[in-house]
Amino acid sequence: MEELQGGALRLVLGDQLTRGLASLKDIDPARDAVLMAEVMEEAAYVPHHKQKLVFLFSAMRHFATELREEGISVVYVALDDAQNTGSLGGELKRAVERLKPARVMLTEPGEWRVLEMFHDWREELDCPVIIREDDRFVCSRAGFEDWARDRRSYRMEFFYREMRRATGLLMDGDQPEGGRWNFDAENRKKLPKDHRLPDRMRFAPDAETKRVMELVEARFPDNFGTLDEFGWAVTRNGALEALREFVAEALENFGDYQDAMTAGGPFLYHGLISPYLNAGLLTPREVCDAAAEAYAQGTAPLNAVEGFVRQIIGWREYVRGIYWLKMPDYRETNFLGADAKLPDLYWTAETDMNCMANCVGDTRDHAYAHHIQRLMVLGNFALLAGVAPREVQDWYLLVYADAYEWVELPNVHGMVLFADGGVLGSKPYAASGAYIDRMSDYCGDCAYDVKRKTGEKACPFNYLYWDFLARNEKKLSGNQRLAMPYRTLAKMKPERVAEIRRDAKRFLEALPATYGG
Repeated sequence: MEELQGGALRLVLGDQLTRGLASLKDIDPARDAVLMAEVMEEAAYVPHHKQKLVFLFSAMRHFATELREEGISVVYVALDDAQNTGSLGGELKRAVERLKPARVMLTEPGEWRVLEMFHDWREELDCPVIIREDDRFVCSRAGFEDWARDRRSYRMEFFYREMRRATGLLMDGDQPEGGRWNFDAENRKKLPKDHRLPDRMRFAPDAETKRVMELVEARFPDNFGTLDEFGWAVTRNGALEALREFVAEALENFGDYQDAMTAGGPFLYHGLISPYLNAGLLTPREVCDAAAEAYAQGTAPLNAVEGFVRQIIGWREYVRGIYWLKMPDYRETNFLGADAKLPDLYWTAETDMNCMANCVGDTRDHAYAHHIQRLMVLGNFALLAGVAPREVQDWYLLVYADAYEWVELPNVHGMVLFADGGVLGSKPYAASGAYIDRMSDYCGDCAYDVKRKTGEKACPFNYLYWDFLARNEKKLSGNQRLAMPYRTLAKMKPERVAEIRRDAKRFLEALPATYGG
């Protein structure tokens, strides 16, 4: 490629695959060029799931092809390019030296560590570096800071209502559609016995994706996960097709069963669009508009559509706001002083706990598990077992195709582990086996008895739950949302509490925790 005569070099990251990206909106195909790079620095800062790597590399390659079809010059550096320096900074410097752009155009990244790189480049490059705001979100970073200012505590529900008002989604004038902001209480049904789930749309790998699969298997043979059931779309058109399938085939039942779990049914009625949203192939507004239109047309009930919209403009926007508001110190907090190692079962799925085996197995096979599996099974166990936040955070970051630090860290650090002491949420989401039994069919085929509270045959979640409360009583007993379980704990005889704690100690000490991912 020839030198850019006064043009701009525009770097596009792997989670910025949006044609309307801020740094691409005013691109001049006659003068500018786009740089995209697959680099080991990003591929290996945690040992990502093989499917996550394949999805992102293939999606990047397809996005580059689409830009070229528009007549835009693209410098694309593949992972196995002999000249690849292995880092974003190295590739940017190499491109600047060769193309001599008048300026480098960037869109602010999603992660703190990458933003620090951007700022370093301003000092290191011989041309201006312009960083534009990422306007693909409903709420800007400044907007969230304004909302959070002077608040004694942050709660998603109040933020969500502001987003509803700002967007007009599911609003009837200045009031919420249906007279209520939140229909979550209606969205907690267990799947009926013999319920037939829909066959969800999956995408067969095309030729380019197959080449990426070979590359990933060759370069990352020991990474977590399998490619056997890879079925993610890797283009915007594919992502739009997945969105249409969800709205037409699954949204109607999403609300009722969004908290349900079942063995052998990893997808249920969930959207399966979070990898596309977080990589930029879809935008939050368009997916919410699609769901809202289904409600307007009478093809999806309000409880389903409101629950879906809340996940997008409520929770997703809220955790991003918390991330940027509290970083970089946020990730280092450890309110409960948890310090245990992550058990090997998170990597192997080898455990007699049927719920854990199923959820880890789904994660291994699909780089996906839905939010209740992540929170109330996998996360709940890590919370009860007192696993160190950094170990849990790294695991969640690497195993899911939709995981980036801005969305993963607040969800895991705050929601799952309560490591922030209540910044994100108002209480730890700790639960015994009764919750898992109520929302799934896992317990029926489990080696443990969910009805038993203590003993070797008892469901480990039962005694681990009470052990967690006893272990953290000084820090948590003053939390009003935990008043009832702490009253129950106070009524237990000392010998009963001692038995619970012995069972927890016996079980946790027997768990292997030697595997590094």
